[in-house]
Amino acid sequence: MIFAHAWCSRSTRAKPFAANRARPRALPRSCSPCSHHAVDTLRRMGTNTEIAAAFEELAVLSELLGANVFKVNAFRRAARAVESLTGEACSMESAALKAIDGIGASTAAKIFEFAKTGAMSELDELRAQIPAGLKEVLGIQGIGPKTARALWIDAGVVDLSSLSAAIESGAVAKLPRMGAKTIENMKEAIAFAQTAVGRMRIGDAMPVANALVARLGALSCVQRIAYAGSLRRGKETIGDLDILACSEESGPLMEAFCTMPEVARVLVQGLTKSSVQTKHGLQIDLRVVPLEKFGAAWQYFTGGKEHNVRLRERAIAQGFRLNEYGLFAADASGKVADGALPVASREESDIYHALGLEWMPPTMREDRGELDAFVLGAAHTPIVEQHDIRAELHCHTTASDGALSIDELVSEAQRRGFHTIAITDHSKSQFQANGLDETRLLTHIAAIHAARARFPRMQIWAGSEVDVLSDGSLDYSDDLLRQLDWVVASPHAALKQEPRVATDRLLKAIRHPLVHVLGHPTGRIVNGRPGLEPVMSELYAAARECHTALEINSHHMRLDLRDTHVRGAVAAGCMVAINCDVHGLSDYDELGYGILTAQRGWLPKASCINTFDAAALDAWRRVKR
Repeated sequence: MIFAHAWCSRSTRAKPFAANRARPRALPRSCSPCSHHAVDTLRRMGTNTEIAAAFEELAVLSELLGANVFKVNAFRRAARAVESLTGEACSMESAALKAIDGIGASTAAKIFEFAKTGAMSELDELRAQIPAGLKEVLGIQGIGPKTARALWIDAGVVDLSSLSAAIESGAVAKLPRMGAKTIENMKEAIAFAQTAVGRMRIGDAMPVANALVARLGALSCVQRIAYAGSLRRGKETIGDLDILACSEESGPLMEAFCTMPEVARVLVQGLTKSSVQTKHGLQIDLRVVPLEKFGAAWQYFTGGKEHNVRLRERAIAQGFRLNEYGLFAADASGKVADGALPVASREESDIYHALGLEWMPPTMREDRGELDAFVLGAAHTPIVEQHDIRAELHCHTTASDGALSIDELVSEAQRRGFHTIAITDHSKSQFQANGLDETRLLTHIAAIHAARARFPRMQIWAGSEVDVLSDGSLDYSDDLLRQLDWVVASPHAALKQEPRVATDRLLKAIRHPLVHVLGHPTGRIVNGRPGLEPVMSELYAAARECHTALEINSHHMRLDLRDTHVRGAVAAGCMVAINCDVHGLSDYDELGYGILTAQRGWLPKASCINTFDAAALDAWRRVKR
């Protein structure tokens, strides 16, 4: 079973990110029956992310069907417990599972069932009782399970179309707590969501791609396999998923692909290309290409379109022709001889080098000047990479809405090789997130500082994610802010302000002498809400002048700054922070999405404060202290 993204809430964040590497494998004489056995074995396994997502879906569907709150909360506790495990739940013994806080005999049995079958029978039963279109309704910003149930039971809403009709007919207005403003917000959220139909967030698509590449890569007949397309380029939303594979016997590979349990419909099945649609609406295309031409195909199907056009133009100017089969020498008339062998085709780097270019990261292939920047021998500034990140500067504990204690948060940061962590729980205005009032914050500061003795190798800062209020003022007094080591100022409310008002609001926060970072500056949710639309050039100028970093919030639902904003910040000379906004253990894995966004914006390592060594980062911090 592939990640059930459509029903998942923020509490079950994907734990997906892994480098996409095409793996060469030795090819046996034939694709033996053991290749199918490899697929069956993988079907019996379940990752913690998949199991946590299943429990969260059980909670959501149970709430939709009116189950008692104890049952709903039990499923949610199980989801959190599995998500926080450092080992795989499917490999644990029953006694060990039941010893985990949040997992009982019933939920442990469901884990074993998932490990064996890739599904939970109770979950399948609940899905059958609920209109499939309600998942679209739950995807609308501001509609949770309780509201969705009321809309379904009392207003006959079963999908977005019937929701719109119920709003227009006045049926929604008759429901409790459905005032004019709530309904207007609902209408705006529906309109925005409809512009994103067919596009999946990268954090939902990446686990699918990684699971599929691993599953099919385990077949003995597969020599090499990798994903391509907009996912490989790190775009924030994905349309279709493109997979490339090499196999001398493609029949068994295509059969395994088309008969995966998550496939709802086979669109095309052939020996060189097959297309399927999953139960969650994602189209996946699998192409089989010769091993010696894999590089050409990978380059071609990665794109982007404009990049490929420019690359083909360069090839023509140098007397070549470039397509998905390779780079070929052309004659004086521009034609390629029949049966001609490619000049380069096996690896992407061979093609770029033959055209006088360095290989360039897929994230930069958007025709934004990369062909000029990567000419062979030309100096170009290295962009930030994931291994460069040495600090997490925006995270939450159980003091507000996080799932980890101070020690658990710091311990995981240390395990990942970080030298610094800033603990930034919510401020008092975030009451729904258990934000800290002044008294609680002072106690929390002392508790954070006390952790330094327990983690002497870590630089631990007591901070806060302080709300930027609608007028640009901050949620705590300056006297209290001075007692913090680190301040992230973020907008969470009033996210529909006019551009001028929003700009002035954020400028006030950037210019505040005690603010280190402007967190998720627009407050947007990918495929959810557009957020603020400030004049970004003014924010860049103020951030550079005031020594304030702008944040790339790495969570795949935010990615805020977005890639184009990063490019603008780099051009303006701003410093940027790449943070995971950690609420639970797996949120550290969201870093990969922030890195992809940073690379799409051409962020140099030197412009990212998270890459500084501990002394340099502390010196940068102290400028505002």
